[in-house]
Amino acid sequence: MTRIDAKFAALKAEGKKAFVAYIMAGDPDLETSLELMKGMPAAGVDVIELGMPFTDPMADGPTIQLAGQRALDGGQTLQKTLDMVAEFRKGDATTPVVMMGYYNPIYNRGVDKFLEDAKAAGIDGLIVVDLPPEEDAELCIPAKEAGLNFIRLATPTTDDKRLPKVLQNTSGFVYYVSVTGITGAQAAQAAEVGPEVARIKSQTDLPVIVGFGITTPEAATTIASVADGCVVGSAIVKLVGEGKPVSEVLATVAALAEGAHKA
Repeated sequence: MTRIDAKFAALKAEGKKAFVAYIMAGDPDLETSLELMKGMPAAGVDVIELGMPFTDPMADGPTIQLAGQRALDGGQTLQKTLDMVAEFRKGDATTPVVMMGYYNPIYNRGVDKFLEDAKAAGIDGLIVVDLPPEEDAELCIPAKEAGLNFIRLATPTTDDKRLPKVLQNTSGFVYYVSVTGITGAQAAQAAEVGPEVARIKSQTDLPVIVGFGITTPEAATTIASVADGCVVGSAIVKLVGEGKPVSEVLATVAALAEGAHKA
């Protein structure tokens, strides 16, 4: 059982929904993002999603694209991101950390070395946006064999024919993208999300977490109420980009977490 599996089992036992928070590693600099990461569990974050900066992030809207650019401009690398997780683990052995990004930096490092280093650093799961199920042999199956969850995205365009393929080697949880398009562009609608979550849950026992388009505590409550939890990214990253102090960002995170936990 991974930390992700354990966290969802504990939440289920408590009758609580999950709150997942996304930040970009190294944004605006390594020290600030590490401080923010360290403060997240106390703010109510159940799973930390850590962005791996990349030059061509095709699923991300302007807010997260700019965060990745700031991180890269500040000298953030894949190694520094792994080191950041290892540093976080010195004070937190239980909060799951999912690394989200694109395949190119992993491929460049070498899959076997990356998986060994990710496991050693204390990463629990991977979301790699640009590797479809047809490429499972590339990273998904080796990751599962290494004891890491490989989390797949399902979207409004994932029809009943495609869904079993998407779910086939997925573990940890399913990330349902509530809107068509990029992060931070539109608001998620519970009336549309609910039936889609139910459709996915009819084909898997995995928790279904909804992301994209959730920006307020009220939206977190509404969306989490029709799923197993929700993810907030752009609304948090936007505050970092505006240069808000860590304490202020964490206060917003705490309000969003409270919203999700109320569902």
